[in-house]
Amino acid sequence: METKQSLFSRLPVISQLKKSVGLQRGMLVTGLVMTIAFLLTAAFAPWLAPYGFSQRFDQTQAPPSATHLWGTTAGGYDVLSRTLWGAQTAFLVIVVAVVLSIFLGVILGLVSGYLGGWLDRVLVVVADAIYAFPTLLLAMVMSIAISQGRSSLWSGIFSAAISITVVFIPQYFRVIRAETIRLKAEPFVESAIVVGASSVRIMARHIYKNATRTLPLIFTLNASEAILTLAGLGFLGFGIEPSSAAEWGYDLNHAQSDATSGIWWTGLFPGLAIVLTVLGLTLLGESMNDLNDPRLRGRKRAGKKRARKDKELVDA
Repeated sequence: METKQSLFSRLPVISQLKKSVGLQRGMLVTGLVMTIAFLLTAAFAPWLAPYGFSQRFDQTQAPPSATHLWGTTAGGYDVLSRTLWGAQTAFLVIVVAVVLSIFLGVILGLVSGYLGGWLDRVLVVVADAIYAFPTLLLAMVMSIAISQGRSSLWSGIFSAAISITVVFIPQYFRVIRAETIRLKAEPFVESAIVVGASSVRIMARHIYKNATRTLPLIFTLNASEAILTLAGLGFLGFGIEPSSAAEWGYDLNHAQSDATSGIWWTGLFPGLAIVLTVLGLTLLGESMNDLNDPRLRGRKRAGKKRARKDKELVDA
């Protein structure tokens, strides 16, 4: 039982939650609640949504009512249903994009950092060139190249995910490469080399586990960026067809003309969905990042000890 508790307490979010105090704990809990709400919405969207994402009605631009709680769009879609189904689309794109980014970024970072030489120099130059390129512009170019800018559900998800993956790979590559360069000089790696372990075994068994400890932090921050990139693609007209999936950026695009006519509900709710989801993921990622810094943890411990001493003096 103790082993299970120790393993549970070492999980990324749980370990940070135990270390957090005050404002940082509030930020972490808030971000965690908002992120869980997004995940539950994505998982149960087919049961939560009153209608299908592509179901049309004769009532266009109808205000919120008992039949359509958040009103309808100019195309006759139910805003509540589109918003709930949009969470599922965003979740699928995040999963595919981040998994592909981590897989390729980690492998390239390990190989580049450990082997070095001309391969390392080439990969660093390519990664820096991609990283310096504007994120949304690069995603647009990749989306056009993959799906000519518009596509069905799964082709749209994969094209958006691959577009985001190209942008994210350099981030994982640089982090893993830096950790690999640091770790390959450690005594345990040198010992593995002395006993005759192969380079693949050293990278897979000794360096990988230690170099990927910060990945949960980067994952949460990149997840929020992936949602913004997906929304940007949809807003600019390079997203998924409305008959294939619900996508918040596409709905915001078509709500622009409604806003000038005083029709606020078609753009308010998809916009709030993007803001709240990104805010929750950002709060979660930034809090974990801060709590992962030993200097901040030490400062908190010192503050708690000082407060305890002050209380003891007052009581005395």
